Amino acid sequence: MAFLPRASSGLRASIPMFRQARMMSSGEPGSGAGKGGGGGGSIREAGGSFGKMEFAHEEQYFRKLQSEQLAKLRTHLDEEVSHHEHEIARHQEAINRHKGRIDKLKEQQKKQQE
Repeated sequence: MAFLPRASSGLRASIPMFRQARMMSSGEPGSGAGKGGGGGGSIREAGGSFGKMEFAHEEQYFRKLQSEQLAKLRTHLDEEVSHHEHEIARHQEAINRHKGRIDKLKEQQKKQQE
């Protein structure tokens, strides 16, 4: 079985990647109930320009929400990258420090053998 890294459950729940837009059978969103098999609230059920306006407001809300979620994700990932870069630098310093200690031990060993 292949190992797949798991994303945090909070991240998956908070960021919808794809969103489906429902269309009424008449082909026009917000055109009224009964034509596509669903209501959508009293304003949208009435149809007409108020229903279309309500649909437009909903779409605008979800686009804004998705944009905010993507911005948060981008910020979070930037912070993660920065953190890991810092950790890499810290580990590289430790490697160099340990190599220096090994070199000193080799020098001491050579002096003892002479």
